[in-house]
Amino acid sequence: MNDRTCIVARRPTGPDEAIRFVAGPDGTVVPDLKRNLPGRGCWVTADREHVDKAAKKGMFARALKAQVEVPSDLGAMVDRLLSRSALGALGLARKAGAVALGATKVEAAVRSGAALLVLHAAEASEDGVRKIAQARRATVHSGGPEIMAYKLFSEQELGLALGGTNVIHAAVLAGDAGRAAEKRMVALDRYRGGSPDELAMFAAIADGNDAAEDME
Repeated sequence: MNDRTCIVARRPTGPDEAIRFVAGPDGTVVPDLKRNLPGRGCWVTADREHVDKAAKKGMFARALKAQVEVPSDLGAMVDRLLSRSALGALGLARKAGAVALGATKVEAAVRSGAALLVLHAAEASEDGVRKIAQARRATVHSGGPEIMAYKLFSEQELGLALGGTNVIHAAVLAGDAGRAAEKRMVALDRYRGGSPDELAMFAAIADGNDAAEDME
């Protein structure tokens, strides 16, 4: 296997498509998200399905060539770490002025093409999500970028990360801090199996009639 071949799928992965794992000092399997922990490592495709399978099938011991203990909640542990990383990056983006809050500002950021992505709290109403989705479709059909939207966090999680309360809709804006946050949001979404909203977005883009109505 090359240096970054998934031990489950047995195929090479790109640098952002796999998670490195190592054996800690006590022999426990540890996710190495920053890829800087010492010792022999192995790689698993960066989604929950592959991590759970590697744990269930005893693949870490073979790959690390050691007797290791796999935490029973390893898949959930990785999710928590990715979530914490994404929220931390979101907070830094907010401090850098690279986050817009509230439905009105989010819609404006989308229509101007300044938004890299949209975040909806899990509690967001269908009506609020729909209005911003209309703006996203209209932006694409006017020649602007495809702006994905994700439901990755609760209202409380977004509020804590962004220093406010009642955060239902947010947009991550262009810039170094915004792109760092975007990278971590995409990684978390991929780990959780991909966003249904992404599929809905592409379907909506293909529907010319809906797009025309959105821009009226």
